[in-house]
Amino acid sequence: MTAVAGIDDGTMRSMAIGAVFTDYAGKITCLDFHRTDDLLVTASEDDSVRLYDIANAKLLKMTYHKKHGVDRICFTHHPSSIICSSRYNLESAESLRYISMYDNRCLRYFKGHKERIVSLCMSPINDSFMSGSLDHSVRIWDLRVNACQGILHLRGRPSVAYDQQGLVFAVAMEGGAIKLFDSRSYDKGPFDTFLVGGDTAEVYDIKFSNDGKSMLLTTKNNNIYVLDAYGGDKRCGFSLEPSPNLSTEATFTPDGQYVVSGSGDGTLHAWNINMRNEVASWNSHIGAVTCLKWAPRRSMFAAASTALAFWIPNPSKLNEAAPAAKANPAQ
Repeated sequence: MTAVAGIDDGTMRSMAIGAVFTDYAGKITCLDFHRTDDLLVTASEDDSVRLYDIANAKLLKMTYHKKHGVDRICFTHHPSSIICSSRYNLESAESLRYISMYDNRCLRYFKGHKERIVSLCMSPINDSFMSGSLDHSVRIWDLRVNACQGILHLRGRPSVAYDQQGLVFAVAMEGGAIKLFDSRSYDKGPFDTFLVGGDTAEVYDIKFSNDGKSMLLTTKNNNIYVLDAYGGDKRCGFSLEPSPNLSTEATFTPDGQYVVSGSGDGTLHAWNINMRNEVASWNSHIGAVTCLKWAPRRSMFAAASTALAFWIPNPSKLNEAAPAAKANPAQ
């Protein structure tokens, strides 16, 4: 698996499936790459958590969680420790669990949310993490303490993300509003609020680019927006084929220059955000993709539905002159 080098339009057009894993018995609901190790973790509706070595495209470990199920998932800083949210008995059960993949042991339960958790992220700099739930709250936690460290009550379905420096976090809420908080003094309220002009659809996912300059939003109606993270101005927007009852995910490349997304019709798309044009589209070969992320340190991304696919540059395609398809701008 190649390390991240300069990514350009030719690299994007050359991306092809390098490995695929089809042994899931349900939809993959979430996946996450470790920030510094060549590892990927997935959560699936078949109650499994699976750990992969992405450098060798190898399944390292699989555990089952039949009592609580698994839904959202993310790595902690330790390469064999994860946080995952529960799918079952949400009102009475522990909504979040801190698990050691090494021995499949639950290190800590976190109680508080009363409904499904739809957004989960770990601070890049310390033991804090955040969860957003359909109970209209965002909770801030510390891996070392059972009790919730802070709570934000919101309207609508929240989506949360830390910037790559861990100094700022963003919360997307009802009406397309994005609120920015200082992670050290969030109790003072947001220091800025952005509105995605003209689009009030719920934001299903939010991400910061590695350089902290851009934010990526994916909405319920399958519009994708790249915003300036400082002023909130819309840098570009793209529309995808919507699909009922399916939320898809988009991802930045590590250099923040490209966005890749799944769509409801089973295709994948890549855009150059500076040129605002679509540079590549592919058949996903695994149906409508529900989750998709680019590896932090590799020229690869992972796309998932009821199967998991690793996409890498195909050297034989790098020199092919493929015409770029026209983007369909989101108004």
